[in-house]
Amino acid sequence: MRIISGTHRGRKLAGFDGDEIRPTTDRVKESMFNLIADFVPNASVLDLFSGSGALALEALSRGAKSAVCVDLAKKSIEIIRKNVENLKFQDNVYLVHSSAVKYLDAADCKFDIIFLDPPYNRGFIKPVIRKIVDKGVLSDRGIIVLESDFTDEHDEVAALDIYKQRKYGRTYITIYKKGETI
Repeated sequence: MRIISGTHRGRKLAGFDGDEIRPTTDRVKESMFNLIADFVPNASVLDLFSGSGALALEALSRGAKSAVCVDLAKKSIEIIRKNVENLKFQDNVYLVHSSAVKYLDAADCKFDIIFLDPPYNRGFIKPVIRKIVDKGVLSDRGIIVLESDFTDEHDEVAALDIYKQRKYGRTYITIYKKGETI
């Protein structure tokens, strides 16, 4: 795993041993960021199910202003902290050791980009997206970037429109924006 582009291009990221975590491949990450390039500069980012923090850190390298990384696994928080320190992003990243739903329950700010990369086929997508909408944490210009397996939910969501959607092998990238009803 590495940073693909921006100020920290080519820098390696600490990751996980074995099959503990399914990281976003460099190919998918590069394609994802090509789809959302116009949203990244000066964005405030929320990275739910953060894993290694690779998506938030990529966004920061490409010009986002701040990121909140949320993960329930203590090991993930330790790896994100290591990556943040190695990239010297301590002033731009806030780490939260929590479940996505609990974090969203307490959230009191808005984000321009929300990365949602939950474990596949565990039923997290609908409740977390519903919570994002209900709590109003997506800014007016904001997007949700969902990475899901082809067998996971990646369809229309009430109050959100599918802005873009692409399939890369088994992986779907679905980008949602606020719909007309919000």
